[in-house]
Amino acid sequence: MTDAVQETTDLTVLLVDDNPQNLKVLYETLKDRGYRLLIANGGGKALDLAYRHTPEVILLDIMMPEIDGYQVCQLLKSDPVTADCAVVFLSALDDVDTKVRGFALGGADYISKPFQAQEVIARVQTHARVIRLERELQARNRQLENDQARILNSISEGIYGLDNEGRIVYANPAAAMIMRTSAAELIGQNFFEFHFGRPDQDLADLPAHATCCRGQPENQRNVELFRADGTRFPAEYCSTPKWDGDQFHGAVVVFRDITVELKNEQALEEARKLVQEQRDQLAHVSRMTTMGEMAAGVAHEVNQPLTAITNYSRVAQRLIAKDQPDIGLLSETLGKIEAQSHRASEVIRRIRRFMKKPAAGKEVLSLAALLEDTRRFAEVDIRNNDGGIEVTVADDVQNVCADPVQVQQVALNLIRNALEATRSAGSSEPVRVSVTMADSQFVRVDVVDSGVGLAEEDEAKLFLPFFTTKEEGMGIGLPTCRSLIQAQGGVIGYQRPDPGDDSGGASRGACFYFTLPVAAPGIDGAAPVCGSSGV
Repeated sequence: MTDAVQETTDLTVLLVDDNPQNLKVLYETLKDRGYRLLIANGGGKALDLAYRHTPEVILLDIMMPEIDGYQVCQLLKSDPVTADCAVVFLSALDDVDTKVRGFALGGADYISKPFQAQEVIARVQTHARVIRLERELQARNRQLENDQARILNSISEGIYGLDNEGRIVYANPAAAMIMRTSAAELIGQNFFEFHFGRPDQDLADLPAHATCCRGQPENQRNVELFRADGTRFPAEYCSTPKWDGDQFHGAVVVFRDITVELKNEQALEEARKLVQEQRDQLAHVSRMTTMGEMAAGVAHEVNQPLTAITNYSRVAQRLIAKDQPDIGLLSETLGKIEAQSHRASEVIRRIRRFMKKPAAGKEVLSLAALLEDTRRFAEVDIRNNDGGIEVTVADDVQNVCADPVQVQQVALNLIRNALEATRSAGSSEPVRVSVTMADSQFVRVDVVDSGVGLAEEDEAKLFLPFFTTKEEGMGIGLPTCRSLIQAQGGVIGYQRPDPGDDSGGASRGACFYFTLPVAAPGIDGAAPVCGSSGV
């Protein structure tokens, strides 16, 4: 009995009968069960108590004067306050029609007189537990609905609920604010007519129509919508179907005004273009500076074939001046003139290609060919620094996607620095340039010198603007290289070699490296192309 009291504590049972003896029997049966018992000896008093206390269970006699049990039940069930009360009819009438009429009016159960105590206890306990659980569930549902409403009302995106025909059945406050109207004005409007206002257009082509009619989710950006005042704005929206089991009930559309976002994106794109232009100008200035530093050597490179051409021309003139010129020797001399002109032309070609501004876009490059061309371009520095360059390319190296002018500028800068560092250490070792696959998506180029190395405190500052370890350096070479490699989708860095025997915080030699993205493979075995390569 103790368990029953604990289970049914704070539950209310209303006992209704015009017979005092019956009320006494019911009261004595239930008084020790932990219920709060209310007693009414007529229909009117029963209704008054029910409205004030909303009992879980009402034991209701049918045959009463003035207002009988059927009328009381009908009135209780018609009022939302008492509609969920479990009405258990009490009657000496045990025919089927009496019971059916009671159930038709909303009765939950039927107990025949005379009462059996255990039956009354069991039925009351069962119905009381069911009603309590139902009320707890309803309270929880109301709490969830309130929480859901608060969440929807606090969201900054507009939210619509649409039925299958596109009518707006729900609009949150954000939707009303974006549309410059009230939520009440939005509800009932046809979503497609209200926001697109183009009756001549096929509705099937309008945003969210496929979701609303066929249950197909959609997500689009920069869709133009009408407001209530006729103005337009760009929006991003996401529409998802509403399902209740297997039943389709329209769509939920979440949208937001992206006017400010688009303006910011445009400003960001303009800033990006400006930065790119300044980066290109800086890179061009850097190439001009490099060319200025190499001018004397380049002049020597060009002067050698020009001098040879002059000498061979004089020989040809003397041969022609003879009465019987040696045609074979003359032809050989003219061939040598042509060869020297090609040599001078090749020097000029390399200079012009290095000095020109990069073309828009990237190309599929063979690093082996580009580095060989760079090595030839650096021949002046090789002679000036009494050094050499060894280029090794692994067999599995793939073509890359990059700007050839900018990559050559980076490679030449690193090679010239390596040649100068090796000479300053008094070493005769060549600069080693190696090309390997960093992974399946990137190729790595290493430039290793045999110089005195770098102090540890200098490593973190290598790529900072205006930092230099050279007496006459400007500190813009490596920062420019980093900018150019990042523009290709790669990375550039410094790697400390194994520590040498030197003391003083530096190790011999330095290794600078950069990576470039592999060119995307062509379709159906075609040649590689510049495109998505996992960068």
